[in-house]
Formats: sequence, C-alpha cells, structure tokens
Amino acid sequence: MDRQKGQLLNQLDKLLPEGLVVDSAWLKRHGYSTQLQHLYVTRGWLEQPTRGVFRRPRYELSWQQVVISLQGILNYSPLVVGGRTALELQGYAHYLPQATTRVHLYGPKSPPSWVNKLPLSVKFVYHNDRRLFKNEPVAKGISSVRWNVETGKMLDDTAFRGGDVTQLNWGQWDWPLTLSTPERAVFELLDELPNNESFEQVDALLAGLANLRPDRLQKLLKDCASVKVKRLFFYFADRHNHAWLKRLNKQTVDLGHGKRMLVKGGVLDPTYQITVPGDLHGVR
Repeated sequence: MDRQKGQLLNQLDKLLPEGLVVDSAWLKRHGYSTQLQHLYVTRGWLEQPTRGVFRRPRYELSWQQVVISLQGILNYSPLVVGGRTALELQGYAHYLPQATTRVHLYGPKSPPSWVNKLPLSVKFVYHNDRRLFKNEPVAKGISSVRWNVETGKMLDDTAFRGGDVTQLNWGQWDWPLTLSTPERAVFELLDELPNNESFEQVDALLAGLANLRPDRLQKLLKDCASVKVKRLFFYFADRHNHAWLKRLNKQTVDLGHGKRMLVKGGVLDPTYQITVPGDLHGVR
C-alpha cells in the first residue's frame, strides 16, 4: 500500500468513530474512491452491513448508532427520535413491552432508504414533522453539540436553549442522541391515534405524565398545526387533571370547528367534539 493510501487509512480512524455508519457518498467526499472502499472491505478494515453503507468493524450494530450517525456526521439534522420511542427512552413507558420494535423519527427530510435494510431488529418509521408543527425544533447533532468527529474535540453541549428537543448521552463515548422532550413527544404520540396507537395505551401513558412543563406545552399548543391532536391533548389532560393543566391558557388555542370522528361507533365527547371509544369515555 502506498503512502497516500496509508495516510487515508489513518485519517479514517479520526473521521469515522467505531460503531457509527456512513454511506459511500460520505466516503467519496472525504477522498475514498469506490475502489478504495472495496479494498478496505476486502482487507477487513471496513464492513458493509448493507449495500452502500460502511462502518469500522468491532461493535455490534445498534439502532442508536444509526440514528446518531444520521443526526451528526451524515447531516440529516434536524432529525430527532420522537413519539413513543422518545417517551420510552426517557422512562415514561415502563409498563409497555420492553423490546423496542419501531423507532419513530421526525424531521423535514426522510432518512435514506438503507436504514431499513440494515441487520437490525427494529423498523425505522419516518414522520414529516412540518405537517404537525409550524416551527422547527432546536436540534443539533454529534458534530455540533458534543463532539466534533473530525477534530476529536468536545464542544458546547448547552446549545439546546430549552427548545423542543433534548439530548440523551448514549454508549461508552456519551454520544448525544437527539430526541423530543416528553412534552413534544406527547403531541407526536397523539398524532398516531387512532390508526397506529391505541386509546387505552395512550391513556395509561398520559396518566403518568404528571411532571410536564406547562410553558413548553403552551408553546407546542401554539405551534401545533393539527386540530385533532390539540383536541385529544385537552381530552386526555382533562381526564387526568394533572397540576400543569391549570397553568395552560386554553382560550388562546385554536381548536377549530365541527366534529371529528376518530373512532367508528365511538362516543362523541361533547366538550371537544371528537369520538372516542365507548369504554373510555366517562371513565375517570
């Protein structure tokens, strides 16, 4: 191997942390031709978990590594873990099945199709968050928040400024996994009703969310573009009557007009004009 190729191989140790994944286009932008990529795979310096995707071999691949790679070095930010997955990661869904089978991702740009071709036991489910929220969240990834992979230096990890996303340090290097705050995740979860989530599970989960921040909830109610989600939010909030409900100004929230049929054969809630399961309605 000539000196230039040797230098490129040494450089790869700094550019690509062990465990993270990149695609062929990323490698080409950093000077690694298709031929060199093939050589590295042949020599065992890189492995190819699926076509066009590469990682340094050593650690078992996890979905968290994939998302951290997308959020940071592959520049798919703002792309955040949200909905049920974000609530599970923050300990709000401990009564639900422990094994994560679907990872919910939210952002304006869908992740590459290869994410669901990787040898993982989960399926990535993408949601366009611009359909649900009018304003984008504050979202930063590994390259801008915690660690610059090209310099190996730690950076400012206080850049979230109290936005709608938060950071969970993951793995032995404390890589930052960016995810929705519990408040934002609730709105994302409600958007999945009734087709992809059950009223019973959402009701049980909301019952345990006594410590949500009313200032964040008020902002999200203003930013939320879905009348259905806002009505469901207040329906469940009334059911459980958490202390934060009294600090919300419902009068400033646009709840739209007319009825919304969410459940065939359900019962119409007279306050929010939505149909809900009969066995849930009226039970406090």
